[in-house]
Amino acid sequence: MLALGLFLWGWRQAARAEGRGGVVSTVAAVLSIVAAMGLAGGGASLARAPEAAAGASEGGALSSTPWSPAAVQAARAEGRVVFVNFTADWCVTCKVNERAALASDRVRSAVETTGAVYMVADWTLRDDAIARELERHGRSGVPLYLIYGSGSDAPRILPQLLTPGLVAEALNDAA
Repeated sequence: MLALGLFLWGWRQAARAEGRGGVVSTVAAVLSIVAAMGLAGGGASLARAPEAAAGASEGGALSSTPWSPAAVQAARAEGRVVFVNFTADWCVTCKVNERAALASDRVRSAVETTGAVYMVADWTLRDDAIARELERHGRSGVPLYLIYGSGSDAPRILPQLLTPGLVAEALNDAA
């Protein structure tokens, strides 16, 4: 929008300068049009940057299964470690954690080594079952990260800000 506004202003200034024959106004208008084009190109580059960064990670995001209480119980009945990520598309902290910690090779390796099941509880559309589970763990919103150990009834609640080391250590401890 800024680039479009700058472009239109420059266009108008150039049209006025032609009528008055002003060289300085014409140069200023042309420079503003060039700057607007640069801003538009830079904005397009920035819009593609997160996608490029996500693709730069060798493995990308962890493969996941949808969360449900029944899915957690089934995985735990098999003796598996369960890692649940309560998240939402609009949650900035969730997205930072997903890129900085959960998409890391260290966490991916820990999930594979421990045989953990990674579940995602997507609260983007405010699901009632997820809201109840958040409340049950003393939270009113996301993010919430739970790791159920193979022999423990109560899950370990991870902090809201994650590091690859913290998640890998918690998964290894749970196994």
